[in-house]
Amino acid sequence: MAASLIQIEGVARRYGADVLFEDLSLDIAEGDKIGLIAKNGTGKSSLLDIVAGVGPPDDGSVVWRGDLRVGYLPQSPRFEGSLTVLEASTGGDKAPEQACREFLTRLKITDLSQPVGQLSGGQVKRVALAGILAREPQVLILDEPTNHLDIDIIEWMEGWLKRPSLTLLMVTHDRYFLDNVCNRIVELDQRRLYAYEGNYARYLERRAERLEAVSVAVERARNLLRTELEWMRRQPQARAHKAQYRIDAFYDLQERANVRREGDEDVRLEVGKAAYLGNKIFTAHDVCFSYGDKVIVNHLNYTFARYEKLGIVGDNGVGKTTLLRLLLGELQPTAGRFEVGQTVRWGYYSQQGMEFKPGKRVIDAVSDVAEEVYFDEKTHYTASQLLNLFLFDARDQQKFIETLSGGERRRLCLAVTLMGKPNFLVLDEPTNDLDIQTLEVLEQYLASFKGCVIIVSHDRFFMDRTVDHTFVMLGDGVIKDFPGNYSEYRAWQRAHSVGPGLGLADSRAAAPRQRYRAEQPRRLTYKEKRELETLTAEIEALTAEKESLDARFASGEPLPDADALARRYAELQTLLDEKETRWLELSDI
Repeated sequence: MAASLIQIEGVARRYGADVLFEDLSLDIAEGDKIGLIAKNGTGKSSLLDIVAGVGPPDDGSVVWRGDLRVGYLPQSPRFEGSLTVLEASTGGDKAPEQACREFLTRLKITDLSQPVGQLSGGQVKRVALAGILAREPQVLILDEPTNHLDIDIIEWMEGWLKRPSLTLLMVTHDRYFLDNVCNRIVELDQRRLYAYEGNYARYLERRAERLEAVSVAVERARNLLRTELEWMRRQPQARAHKAQYRIDAFYDLQERANVRREGDEDVRLEVGKAAYLGNKIFTAHDVCFSYGDKVIVNHLNYTFARYEKLGIVGDNGVGKTTLLRLLLGELQPTAGRFEVGQTVRWGYYSQQGMEFKPGKRVIDAVSDVAEEVYFDEKTHYTASQLLNLFLFDARDQQKFIETLSGGERRRLCLAVTLMGKPNFLVLDEPTNDLDIQTLEVLEQYLASFKGCVIIVSHDRFFMDRTVDHTFVMLGDGVIKDFPGNYSEYRAWQRAHSVGPGLGLADSRAAAPRQRYRAEQPRRLTYKEKRELETLTAEIEALTAEKESLDARFASGEPLPDADALARRYAELQTLLDEKETRWLELSDI
């Protein structure tokens, strides 16, 4: 039997009256590779802090074996900004310098004299990770280690962490990483820990069995409760002589029968119809972009198809986010142009997240965009309903945004983005810091989303579930197009024994065909031109009538014909929807 390295006994963490968890116990043995899974905001990072010795628990204890070497990578490591990369990594000669150099190079940090204050958050995390790995700890505690890492580095880390002598406790949303590295999964659920032997795939099977057993036990308790309830409802004098133990047993039974599992419901975000999306989405005409001498995009020609779902991969710093910002118009090409269809309604989820005014509550952030999002007559959500689908219950919706965890805040940003009812989603690293439950909701949404999608992500599982084909950005402006998801691309590479991007179609190769399509668009017929003119006039008249009714409804004056006015208002809305849709179809030609 493997030796015990860390013993966690009855630990608890509270913030005022809020209890994150309590009475948690876990034994970490030599060779364990444990993945910790839980919903955002339930205390994963707090538990890692306690185990790593960063702060004491409110109750209970954590005992390390006396000579244990532990390395801890928090979710957002911090260094003095004036330190160089090498100084921060070595930690004042606490780690061997040569080993730090090797790990920094492997993690693609090459300028070792650069001040840490000039680095991005992702680069700082890699500097911290290099220093931890160089110290050769016996136990590694990692909080979201794959965030901001290139996919090839993640694949390298999988092999490094599999070493039998290494013991691991980590939080990650990367399901392939969990599956390939872990031999135990521990779930923090309803303030309790549940341990499962095996990798992530085995955990899913065992968890389903546990929840089924819980459901059966709850149903059995409810059936028994009906009988006991009849007994308890009798007149007090009828049961005054009864045994007190049965009364106590009733309340225990009532508690067991009323178990409600938060987050285990079949959460499904129905999409309905997205905003109308015309045939013309966007076309890149010989687009180029550079930062000084660094070429990001070099003669990109591409026509985006209706309902296309594209993934973009490439090393950090190659220009993935820059390409997105060019498409969205936040940056202008140094040569060439993007032509975007008039019906495109962007929904942009940026890597940096969103800024919210201090004092705002969660519900305010979404209702400020819209009180209700209407997809079609069968599918519409209020702000509160949409938040509930993204795992914010009624209590969570009243929280102040500044009190949210990093994952909860990103989940809120995602809900705000979707509340705008976009028909073209642009998602830049959407999986960072999100819990697995939220990722599953998002994957289901994207699978049935009736619009276009571009995704930049290092999460291989997420990309495999959501994209049809992949742009591989190789640097120096070279973009290769692979007709499949990331795992299919990697399998193709291995089968053909080629380096990244070799043998793939260059985005410039399709230029003649794309240009031909762009230069010979279908034109409006004479009849369609007259129809467009008529529609313009009709829409103006209907809009004016609708605004007039809005003014009457808002005036507060008595309306004896209110029913007739309401019917006419509904007719106007329907007519406007129909005529505006047809106007958009014609104007898109």
